[in-house]
Amino acid sequence: MKGRQWVRVLAYVSGLINQELLLQVEYLAAENRILRAHLPARLRLTSDERSTLAEIGKRLGRKGLEKVASVARPETILGWFRKLVAQKFDGSKQRSYPGRPAISPDVASLIVQLARENSSWGYDRISGALSNLGHKVSDQTVGNVLRRHGIAPAPKRTQTTAWKDFIASHMAVTAGMDFFTAEVLTWRGLLTYYVLFVIELDTRKVTVAGITRHPTAEWMEQVARNLSDSEFGTLRDQRYVLHDCDTKFCSSFRSMLRGGGVLPLKLPARSPNLNAFAERWVRSVKEECLSKLILFGEASLRRALAQYVTHYHEERNHQGKRNLLLFPAPAGMYDSGARIVCKQRLGGLLRYYTRAA
Repeated sequence: MKGRQWVRVLAYVSGLINQELLLQVEYLAAENRILRAHLPARLRLTSDERSTLAEIGKRLGRKGLEKVASVARPETILGWFRKLVAQKFDGSKQRSYPGRPAISPDVASLIVQLARENSSWGYDRISGALSNLGHKVSDQTVGNVLRRHGIAPAPKRTQTTAWKDFIASHMAVTAGMDFFTAEVLTWRGLLTYYVLFVIELDTRKVTVAGITRHPTAEWMEQVARNLSDSEFGTLRDQRYVLHDCDTKFCSSFRSMLRGGGVLPLKLPARSPNLNAFAERWVRSVKEECLSKLILFGEASLRRALAQYVTHYHEERNHQGKRNLLLFPAPAGMYDSGARIVCKQRLGGLLRYYTRAA
């Protein structure tokens, strides 16, 4: 009799536990549906998350999954389990890597650099250039890298030329020309002098073409003869020269330049950015030299400009040329541990530093 009572008590307790578990499952299923309604239509699960759901879903079965599954359909979850089983026997765990090894980011950057700097190079040519540098990369890999970076094949790249590449290819034969004024104190009072200069766009070499108070047509013609002289002219190796719409660049001046094999290109009005190197040199010579001096006579102006041009070429670093000197003087024999000395021009207005010989 007592045994039957214990059976009844055990059945009653078990019923209470099962009922509580059923309520918990029902609550979790309802909560899961509510949360799923606020999530995107498609969830991207990781491989580990799929494996966890697949192992539990297999034990629960299709009918059980239909009641609670909301992340994916029961068929999908069971399909994950079948793939999980198949992976145990496909040898994937014994593979050291899938497919070909990926190339390094440095090699990929080099491929992009070669393609952008050489528009006519195809995949094979780039692959050969990489081989010369010690990188064994197939032409197919080169094509894949360029496609990822949105770079077209060589036939299409050669059809279009960027302005940067076009200008760079012509800088070696192009010069800029312009005037600037300087106020000089003379016995007649304060006089305005006009300074005409030429700057080579590629090397940034500056030449003072002439200094005058009256830039007449005759004076400009003589300057044109000097600049275009076949042996000693500043523009003898140049093909184009840029200048603004200043009336001092008269038609006879332009004709003489053309006769010397130099094509003068007149720039539109109010466009100083088209002759930016010349404009920047005017700013440099005035800020670093002329605006800090009181010039007494034309000789003083010529001396200051000659000193600054030498300093500009040989002793002043240029950010536009990788922060180097344009035309450094031949290096003398000195000890790297020798003391550093400061050298000056124009009474200390222009300074530079070097090692003592």
